[in-house]
Amino acid sequence: MSLDEAARQLKMAVHDAQVSFDLIGLGDLDRAQENAVTARAAIDATLTALDRAVQDMTPDEAREEGEKAVMAVSEEV
Repeated sequence: MSLDEAARQLKMAVHDAQVSFDLIGLGDLDRAQENAVTARAAIDATLTALDRAVQDMTPDEAREEGEKAVMAVSEEV
């Protein structure tokens, strides 16, 4: 998994966590739980990608690829 995918997964996790938070406020606990689980899965995928990147990339490569990944995700919005 690339840093691009890690950045996308993390962005999805933030969204799903916010939705879960909002659903708690509405008292819709079943859907809140569903979104929390989805957020956790996205976080797990992000961690897997980052663990691999730490092993495979130099700090300079990580900086370059990380900047590209964040810019790509930012442009998707």
